[in-house]
Amino acid sequence: MSRLAKKAIIRPKNVEVKVNAGTVSAKGPKGHIDIELLPGVDVAIEGDQIWVKENDALKEYAYLGLIRARLANAVTGVEKGFEKRLTLIGVGFKAQMKGNQIELALGYSHPCLVPVPQGIQIAIEKGTSIIISGHDKQAVGQVAATIRSLRPPEPYKGKGVRYENEFVRKKAGKTAKK
Repeated sequence: MSRLAKKAIIRPKNVEVKVNAGTVSAKGPKGHIDIELLPGVDVAIEGDQIWVKENDALKEYAYLGLIRARLANAVTGVEKGFEKRLTLIGVGFKAQMKGNQIELALGYSHPCLVPVPQGIQIAIEKGTSIIISGHDKQAVGQVAATIRSLRPPEPYKGKGVRYENEFVRKKAGKTAKK
C-alpha cells in the first residue's frame, strides 16, 4: 500500500464529503468537485476523517496514492481554493480581460487570446501580473501552464511569461572581439 494512502484526510467542519457508487463528491464554500474512483479503490468516511482503502479488484497500488492526493486537493480546494500568479516580463508585454477571454500582448504581431474555463477566476494587476484562482487545482494549473506556454521565459534576457517566484537562469550572450 502507498505510504501516502495510509494517512487520513482531515475533513474541515464546513466541507461536506459524500461517497456514491464510484464517485466521491466534496462540497464547500468555494465550490463543488466530483472525483471518479478507479477500480479497486474504496473510500471510507469515519467522523471527520476520510480514508482511502483497497479492495480485491486493485491491480495498481499507485492508484491508492493518486486517489488520496486528488481527494486531499478537492477538500482543500472547496474550503480555501488554489491560486497561481504569473508575471509578464518584456517591453510592451501586457494582459487585459476581454469578456471571458484574456488578451495577451506578448511581442507577436497579433494578440493572443486564451479562453477562461468555467470555475476559474482571473485578476490582472497593473497589466503585467495575472492571478489565476479557483477551487480545482488541476484546472488552475492547466490555465497557468497554457498562458505560460504562449511565451516561456527565454534564457538570454529573461523575457516572457513566468510564474511569480520562478528563477530563470540567464546565459551569457556573445561577446565582441577586441
